[in-house]
Amino acid sequence: MQVETTRIPGVLLLHPRVFEDARGAFFESFSERDFAAAGLSVRFVQDNESTSRYGVVRGLHFQRAPFAQAKLVRVSQGRILDVAVDLRRGSPTFGCSVSAELSAENHCQMFIPQGFAHGFSVLSPEATVQYKCDAFYAPESAGGICWCDPDLVIDWGLPKEEIILSEADTRRPLLRELPESELFEYTKE
Repeated sequence: MQVETTRIPGVLLLHPRVFEDARGAFFESFSERDFAAAGLSVRFVQDNESTSRYGVVRGLHFQRAPFAQAKLVRVSQGRILDVAVDLRRGSPTFGCSVSAELSAENHCQMFIPQGFAHGFSVLSPEATVQYKCDAFYAPESAGGICWCDPDLVIDWGLPKEEIILSEADTRRPLLRELPESELFEYTKE
């Protein structure tokens, strides 16, 4: 597995080694041994999968402490733009985002540590997104910020008039409106 750092420390792009031949392809989508070798000590407890059509934006979501989640995101069908936003109060990258195209073709995965909001936009006719979480879903701690917060300046790769949102995602607050109690603490590593 090749580990690529991003402009936000802790958010990583992971490129598994893909073996291809006339029959197709094979790769390990997760290896605890490779994660440990990359310095990532995480224990995943839940796998999720969502299927969405072109134009869907899901996010920006997070779970408040003590149910914060780290995620390992990949695409098994189609193509998305995956986005992580730093919500760690005191972080030098607080409020900054990082994004990457993940697809079934490039096999790229994004690791998003705890303390970040996460979202994605679907760029292909349909996409199936799979992600591992290191904490169970806790609906009472679910939170989010506005996908189109002007301070975040996120280009979702879609014309605005083609974006499809859930009802809940149309009512998310701007980052600057988020109560302090919903932010995460930044700790230097």
